[in-house]
Amino acid sequence: MNKKDLFGIGYVSIAVFIWGCIGSIIDYPLLIRNIYLPGSIGQAITFTVTGIITASLSIVIFKKFFSSIED
Repeated sequence: MNKKDLFGIGYVSIAVFIWGCIGSIIDYPLLIRNIYLPGSIGQAITFTVTGIITASLSIVIFKKFFSSIED
């Protein structure tokens, strides 16, 4: 494995972690206020939309960082 591979694996891992944290922070108050139930379509939509936004931002940021990584 070279430096680019390790950077890519680490970057994706961090992006998934951030997605989970942000999704959970948004999800928690909605569950507490009974806006939707656990496992409902509302929860799926919350995590899907959060995932799309996180993935989009991650791609934009990745392009900036990846160009500076050398073998």
